[in-house]
Amino acid sequence: MTTDHGAQAAATSTGPAFIYGELTTRNLGFITQDQQERLRAARVFVCGTGGMGGASVQALIRMGIGHLTLADLDVFEVSNLNRQLFANLSTVGRHKAQATRDACLAINPQAEIEVFDADWAEHADRLIGAADVVVNGTDDLAASLILYRRARALGKTVIDAYAAPLPSIYVTRPGRPMPEERLAYPTLATAPEALTPDQRAEAFLREAEYVMLHSSSRHHIDLALAGEVAAGKRSRMSFAPMVVTTGMLMAYEVAAIVTGQNSATTERGWFFNPMRGRVEHPRNPVSAALLRPLVRRALQRMTG
Repeated sequence: MTTDHGAQAAATSTGPAFIYGELTTRNLGFITQDQQERLRAARVFVCGTGGMGGASVQALIRMGIGHLTLADLDVFEVSNLNRQLFANLSTVGRHKAQATRDACLAINPQAEIEVFDADWAEHADRLIGAADVVVNGTDDLAASLILYRRARALGKTVIDAYAAPLPSIYVTRPGRPMPEERLAYPTLATAPEALTPDQRAEAFLREAEYVMLHSSSRHHIDLALAGEVAAGKRSRMSFAPMVVTTGMLMAYEVAAIVTGQNSATTERGWFFNPMRGRVEHPRNPVSAALLRPLVRRALQRMTG
């Protein structure tokens, strides 16, 4: 399924007259007029429009991004209301990407927005290839592998975040190690559609290992419940401030890439600790190697 209602919405709107310059006038000063025009011309593919992806979309449409491609498999549920910005009682039961598109067009009816559901992977090369940058808002391993593998082949940058109690961000530029390489997922020789439950579980543990090793996340979460998540016994925990902050960090990186600003964020990423008012950067390789056995033992205890 794919739909694009940007032009139609702009033509049939009966509300106040929309002027793009009025939407974006207060951006100027943070960015230049030339950079604003780059945002207007930019194409961003957001795969997963729920929590972090949806928060990112909220910022992208308000900053004036002119072309969005949105993909999601799910519908909004009541349990999404605690953190997903486009989830409300009027959108519960609606397809997430469609509802997100409609809300975006109520902000900028001139935006061109293409929507996909489960069929997005069939068009992955076109969607990723046409994008200036890709935002990974999905928590599905198979979808992430498709995004990263095809982005590498097409020379595109992917913006992502860790499954962490603290807001985080990482940017994988063309040619740099993908998460399945950096974090040693057991998936390198496996097609996304052939993933086993054991591979999915092991990949999640490798991400959890990285988060525990390189941040103070363990001090800001119930470790017993986190162990149940890691063991597949309960759904992931999510908290609105963490989710929304992470989506905003993603949007900042999109803006930096599109407008040609320098960003120090790499594929190793960093974590924001609002309780301590600091950024936590990954440990150096020597320290990480010394601590990794301790972290792995802790994860084994957590998961039983």
